[in-house]
Amino acid sequence: MPFPEPGVRLWQKLGVSPAAAYQLARWSGWGGPLLVALLAGVTRFWRLGSPRTVVFDETYYAKDAWSLLRLGYEGTWPDRKIADPQILADPQVIPLSDGGAFVAHPPTGKWVIALGEWMFGLTPYGWRFMTAVLGTLSVLMLCRTGRRLFRSTALGCLAGALMAVDGLHYVMSRTALLDLVVMFFVLAAFGCLLIDRDRARARLAAALPLDEDGRPRPDGATADHAGTGIRPWRLGAGLCLGLAASTKWNGLYFLVFFVLLTLLWDVGARRVAGADHPYRAVLRKDLGWSALSLIPVAVVTYLATWTGWFLSDNGYGRHWADTRGGTWSWIPAPLRSLWHYEHDVYRFNVGLHTPHKYESNPWSWLVQGRPVLFHYESPKPGSDGCRTTVDCSQAIVALGTPLLWWAACCALGYLLYRWALRRDWRAGAILCAVGAGYLPWFLYQDRTIFSFYAVVFVPYLCLAVTMMIGALAGPPGATEIRRVRGSVAAGVLVLLIAWNFIYFFPVYSGQTIPYVDWRARMWLDTWV
Repeated sequence: MPFPEPGVRLWQKLGVSPAAAYQLARWSGWGGPLLVALLAGVTRFWRLGSPRTVVFDETYYAKDAWSLLRLGYEGTWPDRKIADPQILADPQVIPLSDGGAFVAHPPTGKWVIALGEWMFGLTPYGWRFMTAVLGTLSVLMLCRTGRRLFRSTALGCLAGALMAVDGLHYVMSRTALLDLVVMFFVLAAFGCLLIDRDRARARLAAALPLDEDGRPRPDGATADHAGTGIRPWRLGAGLCLGLAASTKWNGLYFLVFFVLLTLLWDVGARRVAGADHPYRAVLRKDLGWSALSLIPVAVVTYLATWTGWFLSDNGYGRHWADTRGGTWSWIPAPLRSLWHYEHDVYRFNVGLHTPHKYESNPWSWLVQGRPVLFHYESPKPGSDGCRTTVDCSQAIVALGTPLLWWAACCALGYLLYRWALRRDWRAGAILCAVGAGYLPWFLYQDRTIFSFYAVVFVPYLCLAVTMMIGALAGPPGATEIRRVRGSVAAGVLVLLIAWNFIYFFPVYSGQTIPYVDWRARMWLDTWV
């Protein structure tokens, strides 16, 4: 067993036999997360097809996904302002040209959206279906990931529940954009690496000699030379990171950060096992399973996602290199054509400086300084849904649950303390993931960027808050009065976060409410 099953001791204290306690702990380890995911799924699929219009940049990705289904690559649509109403009336009559269109992002995320359109058609429900599925599954994954990270089913379920009631995650789960797809694949990679860490350490411990009590004891020779066997979970992480990068390029930063993280984990494992030269041992025994497995698998996965473009004749720039020679002519022409296309995409992305009303600086993201208004209508009194004597508002605001995000700011400070001064590897892992999703955006402050990009690191903010709440509740050896006070404080914080989500729910789900009620929810002037 890679690590002790959380909850076994609790069941044993209740008088259950060891074997039965182990089985009950396993069942609760799945039952709790599945229940949390069910609740998340119900809220995310509720009225998923509303509003029946394109929301924000759905006008690009829903059409590109439909084009991938039809052509295998992104074709050319008519002017989007003309096409949007026609799509909702009859998508079959939209004149989709087979001429390749220049697009700013790789195809995987649009293939994911296309799967929902294949099942339910080019409708709002169809193009939002798969993001709702991934949003629900990501809650389940976070419960299980948190359980493994904290060795606690309760804390794992709490992490998933916090993400289930985060407004930004909720809105992105109900919108056909790419950022939640990146979040899903990155979270899957993070979970794979945690499993790999446990299993590799278990194999290394099994190779160590035993002391008089039958427990593994550190041994320099063994720690320097023992192998950890085949590590399929790292290959799985490489696959997931390749899928993340082939959805949006910011997934590449997670690849770099996670390679460094796994190397440090391996160094720590060798050091604990008693290695005299842990870095040398890692370079000799583990490097291949870190950089030399994650990176090539991610690269191959990335290229594989372009299969539809490679097999086409009309994809944008598909035959650019066919008649060109030069220094790199020994590389197959399709790969050179893709490289040229990607270079154009890179120049477009870094040079995107078009002013936008809802753009924001990453400094403001953690405090939710400038959320993005995805959708807004002003129904008049007496119209459908507006049954008041005053004007109404129907809005969808990509706003994280404020109390959760503000608590996360405190939690990140606590984790920095735990990592820097207490050498807590869990804090380091969470901070690494937050840094990979957040810090690179400071390199592009002159570019047009939006706060909803932060959904990529929402799971790790929830893990950070969960770790802080666990510390607030008190360690197992604390006095009873300390545990009671800490548990009450932790419970109050969780209830306030849940209430905050319920309060903002109308502006997350696009419900029609009186204008004064909408305005009351705009706590900061920068939210309007």
